Amino acid sequence: MYPKPLKKLIDHFSSLPSVGPKMAERLVIYLFKQNPEKINDFAKSLAELKTSLRYCEKCFNLSEQNICSICSDPKRDQTTICVVEEPLDIFAIEKTKQFSGLYHVLGGVLENLAPGNTLKIPELENRLKNEKISEVIIAMNPTTEGDATGLYIARMLKDYPVKITRLARGLSTGGDIEYADEITLGSAIINRR
Repeated sequence: MYPKPLKKLIDHFSSLPSVGPKMAERLVIYLFKQNPEKINDFAKSLAELKTSLRYCEKCFNLSEQNICSICSDPKRDQTTICVVEEPLDIFAIEKTKQFSGLYHVLGGVLENLAPGNTLKIPELENRLKNEKISEVIIAMNPTTEGDATGLYIARMLKDYPVKITRLARGLSTGGDIEYADEITLGSAIINRR
């Protein structure tokens, strides 16, 4: 039905997370309508993705350098580490402008690891041994897998002289109580202040 180049691109786009076949079709048609300079710039950015980005050697965030801008910023609180699942979690937390410490990216959760991948828990333990960390904030996604991973990390770190905390849970601003699920509402009541 589709010409080969179009079909190939649709297949590539629909293999991306949260992109279904219809959305992939729309994206490919949109790109086809763009001028050649814009397409070339897009292709160049895709090609540079693996050559100009790497994981930070210290926290495993995405970086252009061996050490990311957060880890190398002397103004950051060097005594607090926020443990997250993926680099996207760092971007979300940074947008709040409420956290000024360091991060540690695990690279997933216990249940959903791709074959051959391991969580960066030994690297986190090395940081606790070699850096003057006083608090570890466990900031896993509020899912069964995230909770299990957070609990596992808390148990792994219990013998270290650090305070272990997790993100509070509760109702979102602007939400209606009647539409909140039981777990969120219960958590909001338990973690009230």
